[in-house]
Amino acid sequence: MKTIALVAHDNRKRDLIEWVEFNKETLLKHKLVCTGTTGRMVEAALTQNISLSGRKPDIRILRSGPLGGDQQLGALICEGEVDMLFFLWDPMQPQPHDVDVKALLRISSLYNVPTAINRSSADYLISSELFDSEYKPKLKNFSEYLNRSLDI
Repeated sequence: MKTIALVAHDNRKRDLIEWVEFNKETLLKHKLVCTGTTGRMVEAALTQNISLSGRKPDIRILRSGPLGGDQQLGALICEGEVDMLFFLWDPMQPQPHDVDVKALLRISSLYNVPTAINRSSADYLISSELFDSEYKPKLKNFSEYLNRSLDI
C-alpha cells in the first residue's frame, strides 16, 4: 500500500476528479492525502456508489493549498510519508500561493518522489508496472551539504 498525494488547482480539479473516477478501484487500494477542496472532491468521488466497490477511501485532507496545504504536503514528503504526487497544476493562471507551489514541486524533485503534473503523466505513472510493486526511490546523499563548513 502506497501513500498517494492528490492536488489540483481550481481550473484542473474537474480533470483530476475524472481521472480519479476512472482509476477508482486502483486508488482505493492505497492511502490518499490531498489538499483542502481537492480532498473533499476526491472523497466525494470515491465514496459515490460505495456499495458497489465495498471499499471506503483511506484519505487524509490537509488545509487548502493557499492556506498552508502545499507546505503541509511538502513536510510529509520530507518525512518520507508520501510515495508519489499527482499535482494537476494550472500553468495559465497565476496562483496566490505560487511560491508554495514551486516549493512543493522542488521538494518532490529533491526527494525523488514520482510526480505527475498533467493527465498524461498521471496515466503513465498509474499504469506503470512499478505502481503496485515495492519501490524505494534512490535518494541523493546530502551529508556533504549538511556537514559543510559554516565559516561566517
